[in-house]
Amino acid sequence: MPLSIGIIGLGRMAQAILTPLIEKEDFKVNEVLGVVGQEETAKRLLEQMPKGINIFHARDERSKEIWSAPIKILAVKPQQLNQIQENKDYINLNNEKPLLVSVLAGVNLKRLQLTFPNHCCVRAVPNIPVLVAAGLTGLSFGKDVSLNQKLSVEAIFNPISEVIELPEEQLDAFLALTSSGPAYVALITEALSDGAVAAGLPRSLANELATKTLAGSATLLEKRGMHPAELKDMVASPSGTTIAALRHLEMSGIRSALIEAVVLAAERSRELS
Repeated sequence: MPLSIGIIGLGRMAQAILTPLIEKEDFKVNEVLGVVGQEETAKRLLEQMPKGINIFHARDERSKEIWSAPIKILAVKPQQLNQIQENKDYINLNNEKPLLVSVLAGVNLKRLQLTFPNHCCVRAVPNIPVLVAAGLTGLSFGKDVSLNQKLSVEAIFNPISEVIELPEEQLDAFLALTSSGPAYVALITEALSDGAVAAGLPRSLANELATKTLAGSATLLEKRGMHPAELKDMVASPSGTTIAALRHLEMSGIRSALIEAVVLAAERSRELS
């Protein structure tokens, strides 16, 4: 079975990456092979994913064929990395090493290259809005990745995200802001909704308005290229409701809490590596 791409681990992020590639026919569905840990998972995914895709569990002999794919996306949990062994018998070494793109948090290029010595390795840090083609993806390339391979990696992530190439030492900060960031935004959205309910709005309306307020504010900042402080000052009039609320937020330490959240996430990512 000739393969175009292999996916090692098929969680939500891997599916979000793979689905648009199949829909756009960048990869033919019968040339895609996914490998997962459990037989039950393979059966469930075969029912959910596009018809014709090949998905095997790791103990199936056919799963070894994934190593013949010229591009592989590694999307297992970081703690599962030690369970994966490169299979040299299936690796096709024609003119250049095959490509391995890892989306594992905190696993650096040095460790990837030691684990997969017969591959060119790339680190990718996408965030969860790739599910709706509104993501951000940071890329760092190993030193032996060719220009054509770089273009192939960018073509994978461009349909679902804005792609930003970074030095690897900046990826932990990128992850702490963009990959963990949606959780911070979700928490803030939920808290704003709770406040609106406490102030008298029904829950469903409060959730809707909180979400739209954050989305609209983000759009304004992006479209106008505004500094966040400029938007804050536009809304906060003298002796008004907003400045009273901002005063309370500053007294509660929200600015420091958010700063430290990003720093702690970055430090944790470095620890994982």
